[in-house]
Amino acid sequence: MWLYLAVLVGLYYLLRWYRERQVVSHLRDKYVFITGCDSGFGNLLARQLDLRGLRVLAACLTEQGAEQLRRQTSDRLETVILDVTQTESIAAATQWVKERVGNRGLWGLVNNAGIIYPTGCSEWLQIKTYVNILEVNLIGLIKVTLSMLPLVRKARGRIVNVSSILGRIAFFGGVYCSSKYGVEAFSDVLRRELQHFGVKISIIEPGYFKTGMTDLQQSLEKMKQAWEEVPADIKETYGQHFFDAYFNMTKQGLLRCSTNLNLVTDCMEHALTSVYPRTRYSAGWDAQFFFIPLSYLPTSLADYILTRSWPKPAQAV
Repeated sequence: MWLYLAVLVGLYYLLRWYRERQVVSHLRDKYVFITGCDSGFGNLLARQLDLRGLRVLAACLTEQGAEQLRRQTSDRLETVILDVTQTESIAAATQWVKERVGNRGLWGLVNNAGIIYPTGCSEWLQIKTYVNILEVNLIGLIKVTLSMLPLVRKARGRIVNVSSILGRIAFFGGVYCSSKYGVEAFSDVLRRELQHFGVKISIIEPGYFKTGMTDLQQSLEKMKQAWEEVPADIKETYGQHFFDAYFNMTKQGLLRCSTNLNLVTDCMEHALTSVYPRTRYSAGWDAQFFFIPLSYLPTSLADYILTRSWPKPAQAV
């Protein structure tokens, strides 16, 4: 019996490998719009797809980021300034894309733009922090998607939404996790709604990678600033010792971030170029071999594993 089961599993993975190796034709005629191309995953993906021959439309937050990207790529790549929190900016970018793709439509939309600062316990963060992160990571993503959707539908194309492994199992940075859980839910609903239009939706769930979002110095400075602004009664509840331990734990986590960003951008490229893209891509060894298995454990066991090394607050019972 076990032999038959092993053979069936082997045949399944062989078939999946064969299907996923099939590449979409005429890639050089296809347009891909990517948000958040100033740095990190978006910047690398734009350069990677440009080398592949696709027509990349790269959205940057700053002109400096756009200019730097243009210097590193071919004349095929074009840039536009986009702030995903501003409706007018999204409308202008959509019109700009429409003028370039014409009747062909937009083959790929990659929602990559995101922020994480500041991080800390939920009680430490001000409501404006929650609003800012949700505005970029979730509301901005939804606005861009809905604005570009007619162009993607015309091309029977792809939408690639960058979530996080923290969109599968939440334990650190509550508002960031909330935004990524929202990305997962929005993507799942959209995939089911658009299946009859030939539009495919993929979710990228990276583990811990070294990008601008996980910059060590900036992350720690923002955390210190958030702690300094915490009301006195909440500071007393947690205590300085708790913050120091939490701070060091965060620092050690950031130091372990992977520098191989291609593990993520290769997933994005596959989602855009494979005839049969996956629904979800878990990028990074930590995501595949720790966080994903952990997400299937009983909640009480997962809670214990994730929090067993956490410090205790000063007023813990």
